Amino acid sequence: MPVTQDQIHAALERLALPDGGTLVSRDMLRALRIDGSKVSFVIEAPSLEIAKLMEPLRKAAEAAVLSIEGVETVSAALTAHAPQQPAPSLKVGGHPKPQAEPLKPAGVKRILAIASGKGGVGKSTVSSNLAVALAKQGRKVGLLDADIYGPSQPRMMGAKGRPASPDGKTIEPLHAHGVTLMSIGFMLEEGKAVVWRGPMLMGALQQMLGQVNWGELDVLIVDLPPGTGDVQLTLCTKAELSGAIVVSTPQDVALLDARKAMDMFKTLKTPVLGLIENMSFFTCPDCGGEHHIFGHGGVAAEAESLGLPLLGALPIDLNTRLAGDSGTPVAAGEGAMAQAYARIAEGLIGGGMA
Repeated sequence: MPVTQDQIHAALERLALPDGGTLVSRDMLRALRIDGSKVSFVIEAPSLEIAKLMEPLRKAAEAAVLSIEGVETVSAALTAHAPQQPAPSLKVGGHPKPQAEPLKPAGVKRILAIASGKGGVGKSTVSSNLAVALAKQGRKVGLLDADIYGPSQPRMMGAKGRPASPDGKTIEPLHAHGVTLMSIGFMLEEGKAVVWRGPMLMGALQQMLGQVNWGELDVLIVDLPPGTGDVQLTLCTKAELSGAIVVSTPQDVALLDARKAMDMFKTLKTPVLGLIENMSFFTCPDCGGEHHIFGHGGVAAEAESLGLPLLGALPIDLNTRLAGDSGTPVAAGEGAMAQAYARIAEGLIGGGMA
């Protein structure tokens, strides 16, 4: 039997860190590679100081993986990001600067917007889980939280801290669950309201696209705010957007607004790549029955009428909510919901969209 990633994760889960958690649960495992009987991986410490104390753990991790049947050699390396001083003078939210060409960060192959016609349909949950699902399948993924008034990705992705800026101009993003992250939420105190007019919103979006050091990415996912406002207009007209995915629940009221979102993208000549039906059904944990709380098949019928693909139908799920609140998206783990997001990710990769 070939050695699997799950076997390696299970072996490393038995090694507890001194301050709680494991290498897997704390997302410290990088570049895991299985080549027949040879296994290699990198342990990424939070800081250089901590990395210096982790040599015994590195050796223990090698021994744990070596104990797996079929593994003959193991190589584990230690690494850490060098500390960087934040730049207090860095400001986000000024007026946009004139630009001669469409904005597309260097090294980013595709920019994919996740949109909804109205709030409350789970667009941000879909964005975070889809980003993690794509990263698990080996894609280099960035996630830009463009919901300026209601940034939720820092909580959903479990990322904290202010992005650094070595020169006061370039912004160094954060990283979590294999995804490169940027959100206005990292730049503000928690609970602080964003009270900005349209030009400042556009300036902030321009900065988070153009000044952030995104690095080499296969896809940058942009979690848009709900509706058809300034952020959507700026992204579609000023950025080199590859396309958009619209998220909706199956009920008629949500579909009314989803149609408006799709009409906006059509007006702005941005291709809609497909639809995702969220909160499609609820499976009773007691009787196992399937209940269609918000109706059934509305998004599928809309996709068919427009000639667009239905990329996935996701149920209402308690674990998804708990995972988002705890900062570890459900797609990062195992189970039915992780598999559902994996299927959507596979479809996007197979279709050349990610």
